[in-house]
Amino acid sequence: MGFDRRFSIGLALRLIMAMACLAALAWALMTPDLGAVRILCAIGAAVSAMALWHHVRRANFELARFVEAIEFGDLQARFARPGSDSGFDQLGAALDRGIRKLRDDRVRLQEASRFYEALADDAPAALLTIAPDGRIEPVNKAARKLFNRHAGVRPDDYAPYGGHFAATLTALEPGRSQTMLIETDIGPQRVLIRCASLTRLGGATRVIAVQVIQQALNAVEVAAQSDLIRVLTHEIMNSMTPVTSLARTASDLMAQADDGGDPLIADARAAVDSLARRADGVMHFVETYRTITRPPLVDRRLFAARPFADELAKLFAADADRASVHLDVRVSPADHRIDADPDLLAQVVINLLRNAADAAECHRDRPEVSLSIAAISAGRTRIEVADNGPGVPEALRHDIFLPFFTTKKTGSGIGLSLGRQVLLAHDGTIEIDSAPSGGALFRLTL
Repeated sequence: MGFDRRFSIGLALRLIMAMACLAALAWALMTPDLGAVRILCAIGAAVSAMALWHHVRRANFELARFVEAIEFGDLQARFARPGSDSGFDQLGAALDRGIRKLRDDRVRLQEASRFYEALADDAPAALLTIAPDGRIEPVNKAARKLFNRHAGVRPDDYAPYGGHFAATLTALEPGRSQTMLIETDIGPQRVLIRCASLTRLGGATRVIAVQVIQQALNAVEVAAQSDLIRVLTHEIMNSMTPVTSLARTASDLMAQADDGGDPLIADARAAVDSLARRADGVMHFVETYRTITRPPLVDRRLFAARPFADELAKLFAADADRASVHLDVRVSPADHRIDADPDLLAQVVINLLRNAADAAECHRDRPEVSLSIAAISAGRTRIEVADNGPGVPEALRHDIFLPFFTTKKTGSGIGLSLGRQVLLAHDGTIEIDSAPSGGALFRLTL
């Protein structure tokens, strides 16, 4: 190293000069009548000693400055002094390179830290940290969005999402996972909870990841239903097609053979005609249900809620059978905009309005139906359709969304199933509750 060589040479020269001055001073002291020489030798020895001390102190001073700059995080310090002697310019340049390397490393670490912070903040799973003292804090956007119904940082403060969930936060051990239902803004949602442990500031911090899986479970359920229906309808149609054809052929042959008016042939022909009509009905029935095996194509866009609600009210009023039903429409706020496919959403809501009217008409002298559209948190929309009918029993509230299931004598059992598919395609939910009037309340969240 150039600094080491030049520093050593400078140190050696100053040491030799100091020793020479001391030797001269000793000689002058032993020789009489050399007072002036003694003074000059003493001054030379003092100057040499000071030069030697300054030379060594300067190196220590620069190194101490470097250590202090690192200790206090001052990575903008400069050490190079162009034109200095004895290799200190090289020492300063080396220290500057060290500072620059540390500064570059800090920038890379800060960039990596910002990247991982953004990655955690945008992660789809809600992340919570539980400090050793029990303090619970949301880490990312998903957590702040999901857990927005409480104030506080203790496990008991998370009781609004379910007592079992609050207890799980403290009881779940690192490396374990659990599924459960929690209460959210859009109703009960099944979640998968995982726990991990990290060391932070010398203590063990638990990280809780909460992944909402309700939508995925619903999608899997609907897909399984669609696959089953697709297979069944295919097999039924394959079986019924020859039955229909043979029944028609048999009816035609009997008509040709019945020249003498044989009553037995006439009865047989009537039976075959009935069989043919029933087979046609089954074919039409199966063809109708094949529509729910095709997932809806969503053309999502923003549109005004007030005109949308008014158009639904006009469609409802245009049905002559609903003249006795009072429809109450509310939109809050008046300028709210919905992010959805307006055509698909209108199909779902108008079907709910008609079902509500049917239920209210059969149960009340003054049937009433209400449509409410409101903005909720995070830019989402809640649509509620309620009636003053008999309501839906608790035991049937899940079944009514199944294909083919209906409580109406003339119902097809596909309206609510299709509505559920539309809401799932919007990453939303549809659920049923009891209305304040005692009837049914369908709640759509998207």
